[in-house]
Amino acid sequence: MEKTLQLCYPVVTLDGKELLPVGTSLTPETMAELARSARTETFPRMRLMEYGTIAEDLRSFMEQPPYCHIFSRPARTKAIFDSLQQVEFVHPLLDIYGYFKAHDPYTYRHILTVFALSRLLAQDFFDDRNELSRELAAASNHDFGKICVPLGVHKRSTPLSEHERMQLSHHAAAGYVLLSYYLMDPNHPAAITARDHHERCDGSGYPRGIALQNRVVEIVAVSDMFDALISPRPYRPHSYDLRTAMEELTVLAHKGAVSADVVRALIGCNRKNQPHYTECTLSHEQRGTPPPDNLYLGAIPCSYESDGNPDGDPKA
Repeated sequence: MEKTLQLCYPVVTLDGKELLPVGTSLTPETMAELARSARTETFPRMRLMEYGTIAEDLRSFMEQPPYCHIFSRPARTKAIFDSLQQVEFVHPLLDIYGYFKAHDPYTYRHILTVFALSRLLAQDFFDDRNELSRELAAASNHDFGKICVPLGVHKRSTPLSEHERMQLSHHAAAGYVLLSYYLMDPNHPAAITARDHHERCDGSGYPRGIALQNRVVEIVAVSDMFDALISPRPYRPHSYDLRTAMEELTVLAHKGAVSADVVRALIGCNRKNQPHYTECTLSHEQRGTPPPDNLYLGAIPCSYESDGNPDGDPKA
């Protein structure tokens, strides 16, 4: 039986509305009521690629190494942009892109590159293009819960305290709540992806420690880790080189933590002739070297006492 997710911190929208307070158990009944409450609101909709400079920014990110090679096949890249042109969201969700672009450019870039990479990898696993477009729209919102994490935590270049690492882990549950509310459906693929993209196939992830068995979320999880490894971060001034990043993911695939098929698809995209994932193998060879000065210690999932109070003071 899956454990019920409980909030360590409140979930607050960009305009300051508290959707759920600290300590709330995210039961099916609670989430259904949250979705119903949103139906009294009117949120205008707009196509994602027409909002701000998202279209040109995404193209710019895709032209930078190593993505310039990954997205070097015109037909596949065109298919990605054709499908992205159909993606629509309500304005409060689109405004989150604007928030990150203004205040946290790394997360802004990360969200868009993970979106495009997930869409590319998914072409190997979904034959139905309509299903593919519908399901993978979820990848564009996977880190939206980070609006509920203090910017200082995102930008910290020194080791995070245990409390700050708990704040960081809050983004998965917060994203689930935000997207369930704005999409008016706690079972929407975007809400599920936001909640589960740090879960692992062997149950070693967070926030619930479940064994991940959702192909879309598996794709987003691998794309999320890959982009995080190869990109500079405040706590790691030097990113992983491509070989070392792929070896790190391959080790996780061998351990059963992430999908071996999705990692093979990523390997295929990084090879010169970009073969289908079924033609790729996972090597046990490790020759890469992680970058120095990596201060990241990982997030700490929130835990609770029997009375429902979170361990630690969320306002500390």
